[in-house]
Amino acid sequence: MQKPMVAEIIGVGTELLLGNTANTDARDLSEMLSALGINVYYHSVVGDNPERLQGVVNIAKKRADIIITTGGLGPTCDDLTKQVLAESFGLKLYYDEQEAEVIKSFFARRLRGAKMTENNLQQAWLPEGCTVFRNDWGTAPGCAFFAEDTHVVMLPGPPRECRAMFQYCAVPYLKTLSDSEIISHSLRVFGEGESSVEDRLRDMMNALTNPTLAPYAKEGEVMLRVTAKAGSREEAEEMIAPVIETVKERIGELIYGIDVESLEQCVFDLLSARSLTLATAESITGGMLSKRLTDIPGASNVFPGGFVTYSNESKNKLLGIPMELIEEKGAVSQEVAVKMAESARELLGADFGIGITGYAGPNVGEKGDVGVAFAALATETGSFVREMRLGMGRERIRTMAVNNCLDMLRRYLTGLDVVKMKHFN
Repeated sequence: MQKPMVAEIIGVGTELLLGNTANTDARDLSEMLSALGINVYYHSVVGDNPERLQGVVNIAKKRADIIITTGGLGPTCDDLTKQVLAESFGLKLYYDEQEAEVIKSFFARRLRGAKMTENNLQQAWLPEGCTVFRNDWGTAPGCAFFAEDTHVVMLPGPPRECRAMFQYCAVPYLKTLSDSEIISHSLRVFGEGESSVEDRLRDMMNALTNPTLAPYAKEGEVMLRVTAKAGSREEAEEMIAPVIETVKERIGELIYGIDVESLEQCVFDLLSARSLTLATAESITGGMLSKRLTDIPGASNVFPGGFVTYSNESKNKLLGIPMELIEEKGAVSQEVAVKMAESARELLGADFGIGITGYAGPNVGEKGDVGVAFAALATETGSFVREMRLGMGRERIRTMAVNNCLDMLRRYLTGLDVVKMKHFN
């Protein structure tokens, strides 16, 4: 069986060096390459300068089996990636008539009314002997070739185009380079931080070589990826199964899904399967919970709507919460959170209601510190409330508050303790 291949990702673009554009391509590609069992040992970023790009490529040739470039495939004079890479590996460029027609067609069909300037056809020049990656998401085709014992993959820079082309074009190409099947499954975890989860699974992570088990910190949660390499998909799945079972035995209730995209997707699936609905009343999160739910296609089937009641007056007028209660207990209190959840549920006729209130900062609240929050879940038979200490940082506090709300409903729908929660490290 072949040893794992090593890849280097080279981001091309002066805007990346200046900080005008975040290099999300490298992040996305690293994640997807890991799922293929390809090790990414190096990230490089270089401006739109042919000499410096040549130097970076020469270094990458010495230490990587696969070089993946992003950016520099467009129509402008500073888009020189193909020219430099072809020259670096002693290849000539040729004009691909088919790709030129595809570019013309893109302007005619997708960009009606936009005049195609001749420089757009610069994108149809490609290295001789390459595998062409047709760009169904933009104009610049990508490509791949093998030379000097190195596989080279060139992808466009715009993140939407880069990710799609990698997934639908580069992945099938890279899979042909191995005599093995590489399978991965992702376990999504909420309720403990990366260091705590890693501590509970460290012996497994250190002992395993194939399959492997690795943690990845996500925004407000943790992802565990189990990857196996075998002669067939069936064999790889058989190797992965006992690892997943052991992880479940150790941290089972913290795992909210396997190969699921997010907590909101998990909750959406649980509600959809039972034809149940959820209404929300948000204060500290300012509609973030509603947004994350409605980002999911078909959300209207489970989410009739929600309220954003940021002020005390709006809590009173829209949700009917007595001002006497707000004044006595404070807007940030378990009593108000419960009333918010119950009112949202009743007003919109939903099966469940969620209420969330707290202090996002940066200033200290009227009766508590920044990061204090209360999440409430209202059901047909009663309500639950979770008190949280979410640390510092306005965006992190809001994200974690939403995650906690979703986790409470996820726990209720799967028969777990709704209030139980450990603090993140």
